[in-house]
This record gives sequence, structure tokens and C-alpha cells, in this order.
Amino acid sequence: MNRPKEFSAGRNKEGSKKRSGLLDAQHPFGRSGRLVLPPFSALLALLLQLAILKSGVPAADKTPLITTLDDKHAAGTDLWIYNDIPRAIKEARRSNRPILVTFRCVPCEACSGFDAEVAQGNDRIVELARRRFVAVRQVEMKGVDLSQFQFDHDLNWAAMFINADGVVYARYGTQSAAGAEASNSIEGFEKTMRRVLRLHEQYPGNRAELTNKRAAPKPWKTALDMPGMRNRNKLRGATDRRNCIHCHMIHDAEHAAAYERGTFTHEMLWRYPLPDNIGLIIDRDDGNRIESVKSESPAAAAGLKPGEDVTHMNGQAMTSIADMQWVLHHIPNTDTVLAVRGSRSGKTSLRLRKGWKVTDISWRGSLWSVRPQLRVWTPELKPQGRRKHNLADDRLALEVRWINRSSSGGRSAFDAGLRQGDVVVALAERTTRMSAQHFNMHIKLNYNAGDELPITILRNGREKRIRIRLVD
Repeated sequence: MNRPKEFSAGRNKEGSKKRSGLLDAQHPFGRSGRLVLPPFSALLALLLQLAILKSGVPAADKTPLITTLDDKHAAGTDLWIYNDIPRAIKEARRSNRPILVTFRCVPCEACSGFDAEVAQGNDRIVELARRRFVAVRQVEMKGVDLSQFQFDHDLNWAAMFINADGVVYARYGTQSAAGAEASNSIEGFEKTMRRVLRLHEQYPGNRAELTNKRAAPKPWKTALDMPGMRNRNKLRGATDRRNCIHCHMIHDAEHAAAYERGTFTHEMLWRYPLPDNIGLIIDRDDGNRIESVKSESPAAAAGLKPGEDVTHMNGQAMTSIADMQWVLHHIPNTDTVLAVRGSRSGKTSLRLRKGWKVTDISWRGSLWSVRPQLRVWTPELKPQGRRKHNLADDRLALEVRWINRSSSGGRSAFDAGLRQGDVVVALAERTTRMSAQHFNMHIKLNYNAGDELPITILRNGREKRIRIRLVD
């Protein structure tokens, strides 16, 4: 999911459309001139096709989405209301249970293991979800109410807990440069679920500590209404693995609209910072407990200690790391004050300094839509390649695997002299090792469209400097 769309292995290919053998038959008679009756199974297939044509609904639309997406993690279980949030709200109102909505991009590899455990692999999670929650598995973003379901859309897996009135109890799901599942665990997810149940039991008496868990409404209701959403007409069609609105496309559309308005800034990129940014390392198996406190950090200065729980931030009840990120996301990246309540320390204030949100965002899929766009795929050179070119392990070594010459960025790189098979060994004067994601991030944060990108490449054993004019 985090890989740029133009580099995905699968591509749409137009092939010939074949109808069934029964409908393709040019003549109902064989060579003998006698009527040839099709087998009984073929007659049933014909009757089914005729029924579908009579209904006016294409045959593809009759296929369940779980089958179309090949959603193996949810197959064979009746736990989940599948891709139908309105139905879940009705059931929650009837049964007075909280709603658990998981958002999952089925084709994505990242978070696949965690998704499998939550979907039906872990008995504790499954039993708790079945007995105490209305469980929804949402696998596309097309019809989702984006005012109700606001979360970090760069995630490959996320969960939100709400009630039938739309009150948000909690969020779960965290990703960072440390990895897609580095901050998630089944133990932590279960604890969040139990905290949600307590919040639900106390509702509406606890409304004050839940109010700000839902932000102001968006100016558009769904992803298809967003002014910056590309390929809108195509996306309105039936959902399948090649025609789906991925979560990160929400941020892509926000970027596109901001560029169109002339309001885009890099400040938009510092989304959902981790509590690490304020000095708090949270135990992922708990979600609230402080594992350690960074020395000389705002958290340390405020007196927060390892072993205690963060119960509230800015008055909001905390249930997970994602809840903390939600609060941090909505305060400015300037000098500001954050109110935190610790289970032992009580209420305290953290003084944050300008730029406190800045962090490693190289993992974010939506970063690829930020301009300028080089449109070149440059994964790190493998160890045998480094040995072949006599490049030390700490040296920058990115192999040019593909240049997207159908885009202006790729054509500009090619015109400047870049070729497939080249090895990038320096960016300006920087020769220290970096990943392809960090290379991409460095360009987007330090250069603008119209600038020249000075890189040094290695080709046929010789170094060569080229300058690529960056474009939108």
C-alpha cells in the first residue's frame, strides 16, 4: 500500500471478453443437422444468466464483495457485518452494544498478520467481539462517512469504536517508520476493547470526556465527493482489487485539493505524531501504560513516570496509542501546552516547542502524492550488488529499477540522462546510506518543482553527475 501506484506489479490489461460456450454457439445444430441439447448444468447456467439480464443487474454485481476481493481472513465466519455500517448502527441501537469497525485494505501485505488474528484467528478477540460488540469489517472507503470516521488514513489496518449515536469511544491502530505492526498487538487491542466497554457502560454520564473524540464535520461526506479525488468516474464503478479507494487516497485527495487552492504546506504532513514525540514510550501490549520516558523531554519535565497509565489528554479519555495520536494531531506544531493526567502523577502540563511534530514520515503512502514527483523507483542495492560495485554498507546505493516515462517526472529524469540499471551513490553532497523511502522523503521536503536535483550515479564502473529538473 505504501508503494507508489505506478510501481505496483499488477496492471490493468484489456483482453478479449469471452462469453460462456452456450451463448457463444453459432448454431444449435451439429454437423448432422440434428438438434444438440446442452447438458443440464449448462441449461441451469443459461437460466441464471437470463434471470440476471432480466433483472437489469450485471452478473459481476451479484458476486459477494468478500469473494470479489478474495478476503480469506474473513471467509467462513459469521462474526462480521461485512461492509455495511448503516446495518451495524441499526443493530447497535436495537441491542445497546458498542460498534467495532475495522478498516482493512484486503490486498495490502502490511498488517496482514494482525488483521488475520483480529478477523478470526484469536479466540479471545473473536469471543469478545461476538458477545459484547456489533462487529463490522469495512473493506472499502467509497461510501464511508468521513466526518464520522476520521483516523490516520495512511494506515493499512485501523479500528474505531462508536455507539449508535455516532459518539466515538476509541481508535486503535498505529504505524510508524519502525514498522506496520510495531505498535499494535492482540493484547493491546483486547485491553482497548475492554476500556471501550467501560466507557459504553458509563455513557452518557461521561459525555464530556468523549466530545472531542469526534472532530468538526468535513466539507464533503464521502471520498467520492472530495474535490481532489482522481479517477472519480472509474472509482464509482463496482469495487474490486483494481478499483478500490484505499485509505491513503483520502490524504492524496487532500493534497491535490490543497495544491489546487494554493494552500499546501509541509505542515500538512506531520499527521498523527506518536507520543514518542513528547517523550512518552507507551507499552504496545497495554496501550496506556508508560514503558519509559525520554530524558530531557516535555514528558520528563512534567514529571510523568514509567509504570503509570496515561488516563487523559486534554480532557479526553485514553484507551490506546491511537487515541493519544488523535489528540496530538489536533494541537498546533508551535509552542503550546498539552494537559495530561497520569494514574499516579495526576494532572500535569507538558510544554511543547515549535516543530515538536516533525518526525520520520518516510513510511507514509500519501507521501508519494506530494510534489515534486520524481517517478523513479529506486530500491536499495542488495548486498551482492554492493559487493559487485565495491560499495560499503554505509554508502548510499539505490538501484534505478524503473523510470515511469509516461509521466512528466519520469521523462524529465530520463532526459537528464538517468537510465535503468544506474546506481544512485550521492544526493547533492550526501553519500550516507538511506532507503528508497528516505530518498523520496528528502527530495519532497527539501526541493520544489522547478529545482534541479543533483545526483551522482554509478554506471559501468564510472561515476557520473547529472542534474534532474523536478516537475509537478
